[in-house]
Amino acid sequence: MNRNCSLSLPSHAQLALAAEGGRTTIGPETIHRVQTANGITILVRPNPSAPVVMLEGALRAGSVDEPGNLTGLASFTASLVSRGSASYDFDRFNEAVESVGASVSAGGGTHVTNFGSESLVEDFPLMVEILADILQRPTFPTEHIERVRNQRLVRLQEREQSTRSVSYRRFNEMIYGDHPYGLPTSGYIETVQEINRDQVARFHQDHYRPNQAIVVVSGDVEPEAVVALLESHFGDWPAAVEPPPPAHTIPPVTGANGVQRKTFPMPGKVQSDVVIGCLAIPRNHPDYHAVQVANNILGQFGMMGRLGENVRERQGLAYYSYSALDADIGIGPWVAFAGVNPQNVDQAIDSILHEFERLGQEPVSDDELSDSIANMTGTLPLRLETNDGVASILLNMEWFGLGLDYLQTYQDRIRSITKEDVQRVAAQYLRTDAYTLVTAGPDPNEN
Repeated sequence: MNRNCSLSLPSHAQLALAAEGGRTTIGPETIHRVQTANGITILVRPNPSAPVVMLEGALRAGSVDEPGNLTGLASFTASLVSRGSASYDFDRFNEAVESVGASVSAGGGTHVTNFGSESLVEDFPLMVEILADILQRPTFPTEHIERVRNQRLVRLQEREQSTRSVSYRRFNEMIYGDHPYGLPTSGYIETVQEINRDQVARFHQDHYRPNQAIVVVSGDVEPEAVVALLESHFGDWPAAVEPPPPAHTIPPVTGANGVQRKTFPMPGKVQSDVVIGCLAIPRNHPDYHAVQVANNILGQFGMMGRLGENVRERQGLAYYSYSALDADIGIGPWVAFAGVNPQNVDQAIDSILHEFERLGQEPVSDDELSDSIANMTGTLPLRLETNDGVASILLNMEWFGLGLDYLQTYQDRIRSITKEDVQRVAAQYLRTDAYTLVTAGPDPNEN
């Protein structure tokens, strides 16, 4: 699973939230959900407050579907679909989209290929036509394959020069081992160099199918008209003879035993980047919301939570320090990040581990809990301010099977989290006796 569109008053959030308790009205009664004969799930949320339409979609085609020797193929393929299709060569595509001030995009991820558009209402039918053509009938021109390859190779070379990028990539490789989650979706220099047109075309043929596809539309539209429009352009897209396996059928994720620590020297650098964390939970785990509240306290709220306050502000050990939970279909890591002066690396690591341990051993204060919960529930209306915010949330709700009432129950779920819940999940998932630590920075042997 990144576009923004401002709305004039009355805001979408004001229309979407009922007066009593700030509860959202976005739910089963206001989300139009249907499934086409060829397997596309369509969700439409009307929003008459602005003449803008956002479409976000996902195909079950990601890096987990790549051959092991072609890491980056899914992302590479997604980058090429807008470079030429049956009815829109590269120049015509750009002219059609840019002439009306719209946008069309596609990108490859771990489990899905995301696609989308943003346009005025009157231009929405054209965007659907373009999306249907590039997704179903790309031509993969040879000259554009080489252009995209060269662009990606430059970015991959730049990635290898960033201590922040190297630390997180190596962290994933270490914590996941040979699991697909351990491989970067953008690939490696050596694998991107080997990708050819036949492999791209085969990946598209095998995985760009409507089975399990999701399309979400939010804007000043009529649901029935949107469904009819989408069916007219995508309804003849043939489903795979054998439906793709469910998204949850990926290899099991097993964490490493004990502590893993590794340093990757990068000559000439002046900053070290530290990534430290543990495998935690998948997105559909019952502890998800408790971990999110705990993570907000640890490294998000205010000045980046306790990590920002203690590691960066009070001790002055880091240029930045925060934490994040990266939960997906499979188990994701709960991770702390820090950019530090190389001389402070060991002290910063000890301080981060201390915050891990403290969160699991001591109850958080009443103020920390109430402030964090207020922050997490208070940001929901802001996310509903834009069509892209609504579309993105609905897409995640459908992809993870959260239910159409998820937004209506979200605030109650967050408010139900207790200090005991926070302490329990921190002790369970932030293991100071079983974590992975990666540091990338200056070579300590340099003069």
